[in-house]
Amino acid sequence: MDRRHLLLAGLAGLGATSGAGAVAVAFRRDLARAKARVHGGSEIFTSRFGSMEYTVAGNGPPVLMIHGTGGGFDQGLDFARPLIDAGWRVVAPSRFGYLRSAFPDHPSVENQADAFVDLLDWLGIDRVPAIGGSAGALSAMQFAIRHPDRCSALVALVPAAFAPDRDPPRPPNMVAAAIIEYALKSDFLFWLGMKTGEDAMIASLLATDPALVRAAAPAERERVRQILHHILPVSARYRGLLNDARQAGTPEPMALQTISAPTLALSFEDDRFETMAAARHIADQVRGARLAAFERGGHVWVGRQDEVFAEIDAFLSANS
Repeated sequence: MDRRHLLLAGLAGLGATSGAGAVAVAFRRDLARAKARVHGGSEIFTSRFGSMEYTVAGNGPPVLMIHGTGGGFDQGLDFARPLIDAGWRVVAPSRFGYLRSAFPDHPSVENQADAFVDLLDWLGIDRVPAIGGSAGALSAMQFAIRHPDRCSALVALVPAAFAPDRDPPRPPNMVAAAIIEYALKSDFLFWLGMKTGEDAMIASLLATDPALVRAAAPAERERVRQILHHILPVSARYRGLLNDARQAGTPEPMALQTISAPTLALSFEDDRFETMAAARHIADQVRGARLAAFERGGHVWVGRQDEVFAEIDAFLSANS
């Protein structure tokens, strides 16, 4: 299925009821709102790997919040809002290839971890706990491995990391390949997918059962929809997304035994990215690490928001 066929199929489905003109107006409106949401909400400094975007929010002890796939500093803030409310000062960077952060020649998780040190130096922060969500857990773990003097605690939240017994990922089918090739570069196609197949995007991109979302309380349904909708503008994130697909799709083993920071690994049995296997592996390999295992919640912890961040808050308070 080529880009033209995807576009025509989407227009046929949506245009049948509203007309192509109304579709164009709605798309431009939503894209303008998405761009306005991330514009002016962050700052830039120059790391050894080029420009790096970040924001700081809240008062109190600092915590480094490292976003997952499809994110940026804005997703970091969205995820860490309960910690800001609990009295933490959240430092939320955009990783390589996301929004206004550079995409260096070697965008490895090791180099990303080193870039976090540059950010801490810029902000005058000596030591900090690091929370890595999903694919962001990879660079958070490398931060703990490579810079033990700077990492006071580690939280691997639904970590898209190596697990020794996990089956290798299947190659994408034609539709999935078309999405990867075109939709991640096209704000319109991504927006159209949300409008015509939100459940499918929750199931695939957020690795969560859409029925679980539909059964959740209204505030939780809105939180999950916000995670998905805040991926727009996807055109400003696609290099980071593709890099995450390579790194988190086939994650490499890490020297977890060398991590000395207190560590919490947290995941859900029904996460369709199977991050529970990685969380168990982290808890098994890192000395003294604790595993917080939940039965249901999917990759975006549906219905568990308060419980998850109460757990994280208590862990950080005890180990920072």
